[in-house]
Amino acid sequence: MFYLYNILVYISFFVLKVIALFNPKIRLFVKGRKESFAIVKQLIFSSDKVFWIHVASLGEYEQGLPLIEILKSKFPNHKIVLTFFSPSGYEVKKNNPIADATLYLPMDTIRNAKRFINLIHPEKVFFVKYEYWPNYLNILHKKRIPTYLISGIFRPDQVFFKWYGSFYRKALRAFTYYFVQNDTSAMLLSKLGFSNTEIVGDTRFDRVSQILENNNQLDFLDDFTNHKQNPVIVVGSSWTEDEVLLADYINNSTKNTKFVIAPHNIKKEQIDNLKKILKKKTLLYSDRESKNLNEYTVLIIDAYSLLTKAYSYADIAYIGGGFGSGVHNILEAATYGVPVIIGPNYKKFQEAKDLISLGGCIVVHNQHELNTVLDNFLEDSNKRITTGKICSNFILKNKNATEKIFTRIFNQHK
Repeated sequence: MFYLYNILVYISFFVLKVIALFNPKIRLFVKGRKESFAIVKQLIFSSDKVFWIHVASLGEYEQGLPLIEILKSKFPNHKIVLTFFSPSGYEVKKNNPIADATLYLPMDTIRNAKRFINLIHPEKVFFVKYEYWPNYLNILHKKRIPTYLISGIFRPDQVFFKWYGSFYRKALRAFTYYFVQNDTSAMLLSKLGFSNTEIVGDTRFDRVSQILENNNQLDFLDDFTNHKQNPVIVVGSSWTEDEVLLADYINNSTKNTKFVIAPHNIKKEQIDNLKKILKKKTLLYSDRESKNLNEYTVLIIDAYSLLTKAYSYADIAYIGGGFGSGVHNILEAATYGVPVIIGPNYKKFQEAKDLISLGGCIVVHNQHELNTVLDNFLEDSNKRITTGKICSNFILKNKNATEKIFTRIFNQHK
């Protein structure tokens, strides 16, 4: 099986190189990996003490960030190597100042894994949430390098728990300790014979709780909302499926409401398509100069890194992805104490399931349900405030996962 896996890795990368000729995102994926070893050689030296943190994409980066910050604080003489798998994470955070070296993880071949781990010679390794690369994990295990899974989450439908999953189950032996989000994850690992687990929750709660300490003012949103004279609905990380439903609501709305939309995809074609289906007066963030923003009903944020602060202006938040591959981060909106609305695909996200059960997050399945939920919240400010309070309390209750992880590792697993 191990032999077959390695053949498939090589074949997959060859296929990706072909696809890269026609697909810009895959082109970044392939081209970026050509630079990884050069980045390491330039920034990491044999005399350095190193912590390696690996994340899949942007969401996992946010989960890993609180741990990176505490490592930087407690070990200022260590270097941080941060690796990404996905272009959607790396391209946004490749110039982040928190890590000493940020790069794509080289493809999971035996040769790459040996070379990469030898070059960065990590003292400790942290994989965030998932990303189980057998060759990397096997090399780490053989070298006896302490390796931890943080904010881990396991589900019965994962390959580890299938009759054919023995190959991947062996890879799990590399982890010195599992810091998981819920009871189900710990129970599933226990069935595989792993008792080196602790239920600490999700480190993203620590990340989003810090947001309230920042200056979240955005001058253009002050102007657009006229300093929140009217209710504001903020739509975060929307996909086409979300936008069709939301556009119908916006176009038929008779209420004096402002709408801020920050799409997941901000390519020109996507933004143009969104603007075309909106009948109310709509402005792009990129076209805002010399405009009277308060004259517009809809503002489309066609730029990155503004959504987190934009949520601070929300009275209601709609988080996209739930009518597609899966809902995006609901915690950044919830931390501001506003009701959260999502589509039906949320089963893989523990925080969504928990907040739904508490009543802070509302699931809609179609146009009628979306219209009803939005109208109810706009018409009943008390309901809005009460539901929002559930969200902010949920964030506060689930803080401090990072501190628990740090204490366990550096007090008991030196």
